Amino acid sequence: MVKQIAFPDKFWWGAASSGPQSEGDFNKAHQNVMDYWYQESPTEFFNQVGPKLTSDFFEKYRDDLRLMKQIGFNSFRTSIQWSRLIKDLETGEPDLNAIDYYNGLIDAAKKNGIELVLNLHHFDLPVELLQKYGGWESKKVVELFVKYAQTALELFGDKVNYWTTFNEPMVIPEAGYLYGFHYPKYVGKGKEAMQVIYNINLASARVIQLYKQMKLKGQIGIILNLTPAYPRSNSLEDLAASEIVDALFNRSFLDPAVKGSFPKNLVELLEKDGVLWQGTKEELAIIQANTVDFLGVNYYHPKRVKAPGKEAKYSAWMPDKYFEEWQMPNCRMNVYRGWEIYPKAVYDIAMNVKKNYGNIPWFISENGMGVEGEERFIDEDGRIQDDYRINFYKEHLAWLAKAIDEGSNCFGYHTWTAFDCWSWNNAYKNRYGLIAVDLENQKRTIKKSGYWYKKVSDHNGFTYDLDYEIK
Repeated sequence: MVKQIAFPDKFWWGAASSGPQSEGDFNKAHQNVMDYWYQESPTEFFNQVGPKLTSDFFEKYRDDLRLMKQIGFNSFRTSIQWSRLIKDLETGEPDLNAIDYYNGLIDAAKKNGIELVLNLHHFDLPVELLQKYGGWESKKVVELFVKYAQTALELFGDKVNYWTTFNEPMVIPEAGYLYGFHYPKYVGKGKEAMQVIYNINLASARVIQLYKQMKLKGQIGIILNLTPAYPRSNSLEDLAASEIVDALFNRSFLDPAVKGSFPKNLVELLEKDGVLWQGTKEELAIIQANTVDFLGVNYYHPKRVKAPGKEAKYSAWMPDKYFEEWQMPNCRMNVYRGWEIYPKAVYDIAMNVKKNYGNIPWFISENGMGVEGEERFIDEDGRIQDDYRINFYKEHLAWLAKAIDEGSNCFGYHTWTAFDCWSWNNAYKNRYGLIAVDLENQKRTIKKSGYWYKKVSDHNGFTYDLDYEIK
């Protein structure tokens, strides 16, 4: 079926990246946790490629922004690195070289007519603060984050209209404390993970409070990875498992960010189990009073859950006592990443935000298709023919357009990512960019998807010509 998909006027078309994944780890006053992880365990990174060999955005941002403009971007999200901007982590004193770099980046974005969205934290805690204070388990680190944010906002707050506090904050406790696939690679630290959740919510609210006190002209939000928790069946047990997973992995940040309070069922469960975070009435009042102006949503795959089996996997408290993940038979998979492809979840997320979160202004802040070995798809002209990526975007955008037609207050769509970039321990295993990067010479080449994206931006839509209808 052929259908014309259209989006609202002034819709954002762009992509996301981050400082630590694109700039390189050089010329910084401090290491972040990912820099340190690679230094200590390079064999844990795909092909032992670390943060030095990123996409060299630090040197090439002017050319890269021109390329982004060439493929239709009117907006772009990246992050300030705490470890780059701040010279003295205790006082918030900035590094002069970093100030010059970020000012140059902001000016180049404006020159190309690209709305810059600046994020303050993208998994890049300075490792010294983990070693000295225990990282996000510590209220001291909350204080130092606010100092860093104040420095950033004083320097650049009047030059950038859109700010976000954190990118995917749930990944920090999930990957770093529960399941050990990000540094510091703790496993089974459920109680500590709950304190991390609370402290990051407090840090985000404190920065929003600061932003409003400074009376800056723009808006401030947060970027959350919202992963719908679909139950295996409609049994009471499976439904209960999905409700707990949603409360912990989605609503533990979504509710405080938008509503100013934590999910009641989550608080009651953690209190019952003796693992509720330590907080004060004054801190909860700050969270309640300082909610976001807009929401960014990263979506890649759904989470499918069922009631747990009887066998305990961990000796200490873990949320897994309430659920198990399962793979739906015959589902579509991105075999390179091990993720299910389920575009309808974009619509489900949009309807949830509309119905349960006041239809707050929001945008898709990441959505992407990573493929290993993309050189297989280079044609005789040297261009990657990534039709798989185009089709992935078409499907997700069609469901997003349906949600907007039904009243969802979505104002943009950002892919992950603009140009192939480094991705923690996966390094360059899977490529996500609309623009290819040759790691040998840093040459950029626009992929077929980049040219397609330009047409989508120019026409504010596209012809949907896949072989089944969005119903």
